[in-house]
Amino acid sequence: MSDQHSHQSFETRAIHAGNTADPLTGAVVPPIYQVSTYKQDGVGGLRGGYEYSRSANPTRTALEENLAALEGGRRGLAFASGLAAEDCLLRALLAPGDHVVIPNDAYGGTFRLFAKVVERWGVDFSVANTSDIDAVRDAVNDRTRLIWVETPSNPLLGITDIEAVAGVARQAGVKLVVDNTFASPYLQQPLALGADVVVHSLTKYMGGHSDVVGGALVTADAALGEELAYHQNAMGAVAGPFDSWIVLRGIKTLAVRMDRHSENAAKVVEMLTQHPKVTQVLYPGLPEHPGHEIAAKQMRSFGGMISFRVQGGEEAAVEVCNRAQLFTLGESLGGVESLIEHPGRMTHASVVGSALEVPADLVRLSVGIENADDLLADLRQALG
Repeated sequence: MSDQHSHQSFETRAIHAGNTADPLTGAVVPPIYQVSTYKQDGVGGLRGGYEYSRSANPTRTALEENLAALEGGRRGLAFASGLAAEDCLLRALLAPGDHVVIPNDAYGGTFRLFAKVVERWGVDFSVANTSDIDAVRDAVNDRTRLIWVETPSNPLLGITDIEAVAGVARQAGVKLVVDNTFASPYLQQPLALGADVVVHSLTKYMGGHSDVVGGALVTADAALGEELAYHQNAMGAVAGPFDSWIVLRGIKTLAVRMDRHSENAAKVVEMLTQHPKVTQVLYPGLPEHPGHEIAAKQMRSFGGMISFRVQGGEEAAVEVCNRAQLFTLGESLGGVESLIEHPGRMTHASVVGSALEVPADLVRLSVGIENADDLLADLRQALG
């Protein structure tokens, strides 16, 4: 993060970091540089370091500077998707024979990447409950290179003590990666708590409007950032200029959106905990949640993601999803509109039969920023 923005509040950085007025016209919004190549002033005479848009593009640069500022990092990198960012990170930092500790609750696509892609070229992994520091420590061996954490986790909303796991990682001489997608940098800052790399699906809260796909890596160490940037260019799954511009636009309202997501989620949780057909509500804002105290310590508020279990098992959970009307049935999260899904049959179908398999009676909500009373009415009719 540049010194220019280091003293500013989050809300100010979200609007201004990377968003320099256009020097030609004074436009306050960075232009969309929809270009592949750049005229050079003689051989090797690059203007601003730009030669080819896979390597760098001014619109993507603006987003990457903004991402670094929001996470308090030294380098931000934007990718075509969250999984593209994860793939770049794993291939940059791992080699055949290495080992990774992954969480027992995580995005199904992340598990699929480890189990079906990365493992095929000789990288092993162990599954651990990252909410249990001793379990994380026991899972580390002399071949371990990374500890991977999601907090809050997807879809069971587990909480990991980032600072404590960072201590385990430092002691073992390995790097800590934190997927910060559910929280966003407004609610949680993993690098400040000792993480080495933060991962985002920019598709979710950062973009915030269900109209773009993207991913990001942010590093605390400049040298690590350079290494990842080399692989980003070599592998090529970069964010395009228009997608970068859309994410930048979404980030400007991230703080106000996250406040509303959290406020609405708290009202939904209050209703769900009192509903006779709901057997369990999973939300770190609940005092009885096992990670509540840690979440309260490392998060600004508890976010817009909720999972709950229903009476009647899998078919009843599926029916709740099907009956919802204002909550849109869909496989994503973090948009201004509310979404509902059945993880076992949708986002987490890839973990069936593994240590990450989710309960069949589970429903996941991404609570949007609509009127909370309308959301409550829809959930009540969906539950029946």
